[in-house]
Amino acid sequence: MAIEDFYVRFWGVRGSLAVGSPEVQRYGGNTSCLEIRCGDHVLLFDGGTGIRGLGNLLQKQAPLDVDIYLTHTHYDHVCGLPHFCPFFDPRNTFRVHAAHVTDSMGIKGVLKTMMTSPLFPVPLEIFQARMSYHDFRQGEVQHPYPGVAVRSVALSHPDLATGYRVDYRGKSICYLTDTEHPPGGPDPALVDFVRDADIVVYDSMYTPEQYPTRKGWGHSTWAAGVALCDAANVGTYVVFHHDPEHNDDEMDRIAQRVQEARAASVVAREGMILQP
Repeated sequence: MAIEDFYVRFWGVRGSLAVGSPEVQRYGGNTSCLEIRCGDHVLLFDGGTGIRGLGNLLQKQAPLDVDIYLTHTHYDHVCGLPHFCPFFDPRNTFRVHAAHVTDSMGIKGVLKTMMTSPLFPVPLEIFQARMSYHDFRQGEVQHPYPGVAVRSVALSHPDLATGYRVDYRGKSICYLTDTEHPPGGPDPALVDFVRDADIVVYDSMYTPEQYPTRKGWGHSTWAAGVALCDAANVGTYVVFHHDPEHNDDEMDRIAQRVQEARAASVVAREGMILQP
């Protein structure tokens, strides 16, 4: 891989609940997981069910040195972590980062609670890789590797969630999922956060028609994503966090509507790779 390579690969694109049926094969049924490559460096975002397949691929490249950033710890975003096979190899090193639980038990404590009987039969300590857990404040900037900046912003979601912006070699990829748009237009803080970004992955779980009965649930619409990206001069807008009730045919209809509203847009599919 060339040092200048910078891309995002989608391993899980579904929201709230993983689904598996012939009706979701084109877009995918795994929950949230993104892989961002900055040259030789690997950043992972969220640990939904999509992380299992990613782990099977990454393990072939061991030993690994990887940073994992969590938007939040609702189950659909972390349930794949106990099934991530590189965690069980002592040759590997992982740093897990989160910014939404600094006033409670911290990210390690939350994951430890998740992996507690009778919810899960084995404890967090079963991982054999060199694991470390890092809590930070929303708004802070992380520098996991030379030349890589990971910026953070608060999102509007129950129990809090964090959005991320990765800047590398003059390009940028933003990941804003599990957030609800305010009434009256885009959130000015998010407009500033994603301004001039090359790629913005945005929580577009609902259609505008669905949203009125789902206000307060902590999710947004594809139309709100269009408005945000237009206001911030974004390059490519990526529809993400698909409703588990939206099958491939419905996603095709959404894709058509999004394209009509904003040509520089795509709907996330498992396995898709985008490069700024």
